Amino acid sequence: MDPNAYRFHMTWSVPAGPDAVFAALEAVDRYPAWWPEVRSTHQLDERSGEVVCRSWLPIELRLTLRQVRRDPVGRVLEADVTGDLEGWLRWSVTGTAGASQAVLDQEVVARKPILRRLAWVGRPAFRLNHARMMRHGGQGLARHLG
Repeated sequence: MDPNAYRFHMTWSVPAGPDAVFAALEAVDRYPAWWPEVRSTHQLDERSGEVVCRSWLPIELRLTLRQVRRDPVGRVLEADVTGDLEGWLRWSVTGTAGASQAVLDQEVVARKPILRRLAWVGRPAFRLNHARMMRHGGQGLARHLG
């Protein structure tokens, strides 16, 4: 097993319709308004942008996200991830008029040197850090859309 490889699967329950949730997840440039750990975003072109994240660990992650799939009918967003992490992520949104589930599937490999050096001992803390970030993101999106 590569200690630098991570697989995540998380579900957010959001008290809003799936089209609104899809639109919010698609608008990466607005993430800092509702997701505390997303410190900044910068659009590079119509399909790519840079995102800077930091949760409770004092490690900032700089990522470039490049959209590879946008399906508003199926409500699926997929992006390649490069930078301090490399891999991919996919959002899938389902639900009804007042309640949605946003499912994140993500597979990445840590490339940031500090993450790689601390991989064996830091892995549990890195996973907790990610879980905290995701929990706050789900809560923030629910507040934003609720």
